[in-house]
Amino acid sequence: MAKSIPELTFDIEALVAFRRDLHAHPEVAFGERRTSLRVASQLRAWGIDTWTGVGGTGVVGVIHGECGPGRTIALRADMDALPMDEGGSPAWRSTLAGAFHGCGHDGHTAMLLGAAGWLSENRQFFGKIVLLFQPAEENGGGALAMLADDAEARFGWDEIYGLHNAPHLPPGIFGVRDGAMLASCDDVLFEIQGVGGHGSAPEKCRDPIMAAAQLICTLQTVVSRSVDPAAMVVLSMGSVHAGTTPNVIPASASLSGTLRTFDERLRAQAKARIEAICEGVALASECQISVRFANGSPATVNHPEQARAAARAAEQVFGASAVKRDIEPLNGSEDFSEFLLRKPGAYALLGQGGVFCHHPDYDFNDDILPLGVKYLISLALDRLTTD
Repeated sequence: MAKSIPELTFDIEALVAFRRDLHAHPEVAFGERRTSLRVASQLRAWGIDTWTGVGGTGVVGVIHGECGPGRTIALRADMDALPMDEGGSPAWRSTLAGAFHGCGHDGHTAMLLGAAGWLSENRQFFGKIVLLFQPAEENGGGALAMLADDAEARFGWDEIYGLHNAPHLPPGIFGVRDGAMLASCDDVLFEIQGVGGHGSAPEKCRDPIMAAAQLICTLQTVVSRSVDPAAMVVLSMGSVHAGTTPNVIPASASLSGTLRTFDERLRAQAKARIEAICEGVALASECQISVRFANGSPATVNHPEQARAAARAAEQVFGASAVKRDIEPLNGSEDFSEFLLRKPGAYALLGQGGVFCHHPDYDFNDDILPLGVKYLISLALDRLTTD
């Protein structure tokens, strides 16, 4: 049973102000220098052992319990903003063109920082807590960068937990499930090389536009004819670029799309079919076609014991009726999945309402900030104390 959560004893208004300051000064992947400095300065002010520059611009804090040896848990928050312009006009609107906290990472950082402040003053637990403030979640590189910097070996967590706001859920609703929470994600990038020429003499060309059209249509069979209809695989094309004028057949074309699934076996199967289709269309069109997969993240798959722990801790904060264990997985992706491949853990969603993430009018709902802090405290006490 989770420990009962006491009333918060820190200044919520100060935490909201911190979140809004981050929102006004967003920094995109691996450029989170100001954000990292602010986070590290606050951790050190609370007497928390702190490391900077982990995985580039990541920050790690460690809080040691006062009750003796025990489990080590990691709590992770992402810090980066999106490379897009903000459409809304809050008083704390982004001050930087082309950078915008449109996914709520400013809120995630503030929630973990709030929990860190409380736990640093209330260390009546066993083991230790590792606070991971991760860079570059949006481009899928931050988790791997921290792991490549030996964060797991250096800080030695036994299990790891993440939390993300969820606009599709009402404020105060908490969702966590066993198994897949989010899909895998791969950018699929195609380059087609043909032979260009005058549009009036197509027989002298190797038309990459024709090859692109065949490729787009045939790729739809990856899902419709290669995968069990009961399984979830999405392959969507997002861009097509070729040519500049009506009467010239161009020499090249490029396409890009996204591949998503909840199953690593199906992910590998789909990639193999995409490569085979490229070979076939290349042969039929007499063009050269290459494909590569970039910015990939595996599916985010919760471990059952840790998902139960997350739900148990959430019930202490939200009440049992507000904790949804049968929540549907989302087709969005998260590089938190890289951590879950290596150690047990769980990824959960906290409802906030409003427009969906990555919408230009998005803003983190500050009303859920103290709820997120309480959940993280409840989770830490559940895993590191005994009744």
